Amino acid sequence: MTPVAIPVRGILFDKDGTLFDFSTTWEAWAAAFLRRAAAGDEAHATAAGAAIGFDLPSGTFARDSVVIAGTPDEIATGLRPHFPDLSHTAMLTLLNSEAANAPQAEAVPLRPLLTDLMAREIVLGVATNDAEAPARAHLKSAGVDRFFEFVAGSDSGFGGKPAPGQLLGFCADTGIAPDAVLMVGDSTHDLHAGRAAGMRTVAVLTGFASHDVLAPLADVVLPDIGALPSWLDDLNTG
Repeated sequence: MTPVAIPVRGILFDKDGTLFDFSTTWEAWAAAFLRRAAAGDEAHATAAGAAIGFDLPSGTFARDSVVIAGTPDEIATGLRPHFPDLSHTAMLTLLNSEAANAPQAEAVPLRPLLTDLMAREIVLGVATNDAEAPARAHLKSAGVDRFFEFVAGSDSGFGGKPAPGQLLGFCADTGIAPDAVLMVGDSTHDLHAGRAAGMRTVAVLTGFASHDVLAPLADVVLPDIGALPSWLDDLNTG
């Protein structure tokens, strides 16, 4: 699809797989979390992992794992049958608490990129299916929280992606029209949400979805978010 010639005034980023490398962060976290939750019972931890699309022996997620694009509520629902002593609320609290402490690996050096985008007078935000508190903790731990005027998680009152609530919340909060905003993400959830909100969509290949899966829903597919400035330059001169 050819982008329309409307200046970009806002950019919304997905978090995991877009700002931060998903595999480096969450595969190690999932293995450690499952083993702790199962009190060291490897068979129990393996079975619980399978329920959310995580193969504990290999330490990898399936491409359709609920953890990749799902909300903490959906992950807790998948895990609950394997931990009957924990209520849904308790499981959700445990997941969010542990997730907040997960060390993040930046997909590209974030501060130079975000500094460049802010210098273009572009308002930046984050729309993630993670919970808001862990998302803010991750941005703060990377030293980039100050760059974002809007951060929404699946529990922030806007719903989760692929619905457009978070994205429209960004527009309402900033006063920027949807057609002047880019939604940048690594999953079809991100791109469906962007289309539903009336935004242009930018796919990146730092998650689990392939180019062929993402391309039909994207204005452009980039290798990673580090390619955004040059693409914006081409957009402005095209």
